[in-house]
Amino acid sequence: MNKTVFYLSQLFFFLLVTITARSQSGISGEFKVDYVPFSKYVRPMDSTKTNAESNFKRAQIAFEIPLSLEMDKYNHPRLWSVFLNGSYARMENKNYEIQDLPVQFQDGFPTELLNAQIGVKHLRSISPSWSLLIMASVGVYTDMVEINKDDVLIQGGVLFIKQFNPNLALGLGPVLTNSFGVPMVLPGIYFNWESKGALHFKVAFPEGLEVGYRMSDTFDLKAVVELSGMTAETKVGNKSMLLGYQQIIAGLKPQLKFGEHWTLEPTAGTTLVRSFSTTNRKIKDIFKEKDIADPRFTTTFYGALALKWKF
Repeated sequence: MNKTVFYLSQLFFFLLVTITARSQSGISGEFKVDYVPFSKYVRPMDSTKTNAESNFKRAQIAFEIPLSLEMDKYNHPRLWSVFLNGSYARMENKNYEIQDLPVQFQDGFPTELLNAQIGVKHLRSISPSWSLLIMASVGVYTDMVEINKDDVLIQGGVLFIKQFNPNLALGLGPVLTNSFGVPMVLPGIYFNWESKGALHFKVAFPEGLEVGYRMSDTFDLKAVVELSGMTAETKVGNKSMLLGYQQIIAGLKPQLKFGEHWTLEPTAGTTLVRSFSTTNRKIKDIFKEKDIADPRFTTTFYGALALKWKF
């Protein structure tokens, strides 16, 4: 995956988090764990599969707490809310040899990653079909080797969202971030297209896509393709750089609802893409192509379990 696409997608994930569950009147949240067993490391210099292996274990939690919610003259929600989310991942790396690693990873791949942020958002209508979303957050993105001011990233943005019909929405707007050292503005994109019938689909950028069949009010079976990742500030030599972990998975995700408030979503499938990348925290390097591919891992099993709630 192109490193620029990944880092922009991380900004889009921030936007996606702020849009999710935008009209709820109470606290909503999710706790999720996912697991990728050991798979072989593919050396980027010549795409050779080696005997080195790495796994990936992650726990994620997210909350959104409405501060105020009222319906406007268009019968759309006008919302102020606070959101908090965090992800902690552990990785085991074994049988690596220094000559097989890119220069950015001469000390080896990370064994821990932590992403945690808190933010505020405001959603309001500006016409019957247009909405305005304003959001800002501050967070810590670290490989846990050393936590300092370089690990603190600030993001904010404004999205203008067009609701073409009940099933299709597109949002565009500027996003401000200090991820690349100095504050800079990048484009933010949100796209959501979904159907509501028993046989249904959803395409959400950049989260992924799903096709499902709703067997009852409490059980829905879905086939999904999902993109996820983590970002951390790291040191290469004495230089501050951004480290990215990214994965694309495909699998089956049954959804089971328990009463009005709880939903359980296990996932079983396979990793399609799993890789690390690094980039300099300089504006001039954001769209610069690499001389060699990112270090990646072979395809293997993927499993996850998520518990969601809404009150």
